[in-house]
Amino acid sequence: MDFSLLGPVAVTAGTGEVALGPVKRRSLLAMLLLQPNATVPVEQLITCLWEEEPPEHARTVIQGHVSRLRATLAEAGADAYGVELITHGSAYRLRMPEQLVDSERFSELVSLARPETAPEQAVDLLRQGLDLWRGPALTGTVPSPPFAAAAHALEERRLTAVEALARAHGALGQYEKAADVLHPAAVANQLREGLIADLMLALYRIGRQSDAIAWYHRTRQLLADDLGVDPGERLRTAYEEILRAAPTAGRPRAAAEPTAQTPRPAQAQPQAQVPAQGRPQASAEGQAQAPAQEQAQVPAQAAQPPSASGPQLLPRPPAGFLGRDRELTSLTRLTLPADGPDGPAYGGAPTGLPPEGGITVVTGPAGVGKTGLVVYWGHAHADAFPDGRLFADLRGFSGGEAAAPAEVLRDFLHALGTPADRIPPSPEAAGALYRSLVAERRLLVVLDNAGSSAQVRPLLPGGPRSVTLVTSRSRLDGLIATDAARPVRLHALGPEDGVALLGTLLGPDRVAEDPEAAHELVALCDGLPLALRAASAQLLSRPRWRLARLATALRDERRRLALLSAEDAGVAAALRNSVARLSADDARLLRTLGTGFAREVNTAEAAALAGADPELIQDGLERLAEMHLLDEEATNRYVMSDLVKLFAQDSEGGKDGDGER
Repeated sequence: MDFSLLGPVAVTAGTGEVALGPVKRRSLLAMLLLQPNATVPVEQLITCLWEEEPPEHARTVIQGHVSRLRATLAEAGADAYGVELITHGSAYRLRMPEQLVDSERFSELVSLARPETAPEQAVDLLRQGLDLWRGPALTGTVPSPPFAAAAHALEERRLTAVEALARAHGALGQYEKAADVLHPAAVANQLREGLIADLMLALYRIGRQSDAIAWYHRTRQLLADDLGVDPGERLRTAYEEILRAAPTAGRPRAAAEPTAQTPRPAQAQPQAQVPAQGRPQASAEGQAQAPAQEQAQVPAQAAQPPSASGPQLLPRPPAGFLGRDRELTSLTRLTLPADGPDGPAYGGAPTGLPPEGGITVVTGPAGVGKTGLVVYWGHAHADAFPDGRLFADLRGFSGGEAAAPAEVLRDFLHALGTPADRIPPSPEAAGALYRSLVAERRLLVVLDNAGSSAQVRPLLPGGPRSVTLVTSRSRLDGLIATDAARPVRLHALGPEDGVALLGTLLGPDRVAEDPEAAHELVALCDGLPLALRAASAQLLSRPRWRLARLATALRDERRRLALLSAEDAGVAAALRNSVARLSADDARLLRTLGTGFAREVNTAEAAALAGADPELIQDGLERLAEMHLLDEEATNRYVMSDLVKLFAQDSEGGKDGDGER
C-alpha cells in the first residue's frame, strides 16, 4: 500500500488506486498523513476542512468521513500493511509504517544526501527523492490556509532538494547538468534569489556568461516590479563573481553549448586586442583618453561593421505596464527624431541628436515607475538599436553601496565581448576602450537608479548614434548642464490610469465590483505604481476582501504605510532609501514639514516652522524638491504628497538622513 501526498492525494493498493470519495474525505486523510502516528484533534481537522465558517454539525460530518475512510482502507487490505485509523476521544490517529507515505520517503532520501562530501551518492539519492513527485503537493485537497501552508512547506523542501542536486552535480564538475536541473525550477520560482544565483553560476561555468547576466537583470526587474526591493546579497554576490572571474575559455567546447531548456542568446561581437597596461592622458577638454598604444589598436576593430545581434542586457518588459503615452512620446521625440531614413535611428547622420549622442534623464519620486518606463520604451524601439542594448543598475538609491562606474564598465566590456584579461585595470583606460568600441554602433544604454551625475558620466558612450537613458530620483541638474541631457519628469498616475493598473493586477471583474473604492485606493496610494502594486498584493493574498475593505484600512494614517509594505519592501522602504541620501539638516526639515503643515508651504512658513534663517530654508526646500520629496507647484509654493508626509511624521522616518549630500 502506498500513500501519495507529492502530487494528487491518492492511495494505491494491490488492486490499483483506491477510491477515496469527496474532497473533504480526501483532505481529512491528507491531514492525517501529514502527521503519521500523531494524534490530530477534531478542532484542527475542522479548521483544515472548511475555508469559511464551519457548520454547526462539523463534528458529525468529520465522524462520518472517518467512519467511511476506515471502511475504505479496510477494504483495500490496510491491516496487512499495519495501517489502522484509530479514534482517541475527540482526536484521530493514523497508525502506520511511515515509509508508506511518499513525503516521508522523500524526506529520508534527502536527509541522507551529502552533496559536498559524497556527491555521486547524493545525485542518486536526490534523484530518487525528486522522482517521487507527480505534481504540486496536496493536489485535490480543500484550498484552506492550513493546506496551502502545508503544500508550500513541501514545495520548499522540493526546491531545497533541487538546489542540493545541483550542488552535487557541481561538485562533480557537471555544471551543464546542474544548469539543466536548476532551470525549470528557476522559471517557476523567479523570485527565489538563491536558486537564481546558483543557476547564474552554473551557466557561467559552462561558458554562458551572457545568459547568466541576463538572468540577473531579469530577476532584478521582477524584484523591483513585484516587491519593490533590490537584489539580496546572495544574488549580488553571484553577479559580481561572474563579472570579476576569469574567462571560461579553457573549458571544453562541448560543455559550453546551450541546453534545450535555455536558448543561448546571440553572440557578442569580437573585440579589439587592447593591452591592459598604460595610463590615460587628459585631453584639452578634460576627457580621459587611452594611451597611444591602446588608441592605435582600437579603431581597426571598432570600425568594423557592427553586428545586428549585439548584447541584450535589458530586463524583460514590465508586467502590467499601461498609460504613460505622453512620457513615451517625449522619450521618442528626444531620442529618435522623426527625420526619416537618413536619421540616427537608421544609421544616417544624427541630424536630430547633439554631437555627443542623445542623453535623456527620466526623474521622479520613489515608486513612480521610472525603470518600467525606460525598459518598456527600450523594448518597443528595439529595432532602432541593432547593435545591442546595455543595462546597469547603479544602485544610487538602494540603501546599500552604489555601483562604482569601474564595476559597470567592466560589466559592459564583458557584454561587448572583451575577455577579462583584456580589460584595462584603470577605470580611465577601461572607459576609453568602452567609448572606442561603441563609437560607431547604434546602442541603447540604460543607466538605472543613478545617484549623481558624476556616477553617470564615465558610462556615457562617445558615439553620436547611441542613445542613453538615465533614471534617478534626483533631477541630476549637473548632467543637464554639462552634458546636454534632456529631462523627462515622471508624475504619479492619474485616477483613470491608476484604476486601470489595479484592473491589470487584480482582474477587471474585481475592480468593476466596486469602482468607487478603486478610485479611492488610487487616491490613498498617491497614484504611485509601487503603492498600487503593494495594495494589490494585499488584495491578492486575501481573495475574499472587497476593495472597500482595504480602502477603509488605508484611511487610517497610522497603518497606511505598513499596509503598503511587505517586510522591507514597498513605499516605506523606497522612501527610506531616498531620505538616507539627505543631510541631517535636510532630513530634519522634512520631518518638520511633515508634522507642521497640511499640504502646501512657502519659504517664510517653512522658516517659521523650523525656526531657521529663510535663506537656509530656501536652499533646503530646493534640495528636497530636487530629490522629489517635495513638488514646487508654483514659485515658492511647495507641496508634499500624503505618503511622504506620513513617512516624515514617523519617528524613525524623519531621522534616517544623517549623511552628507
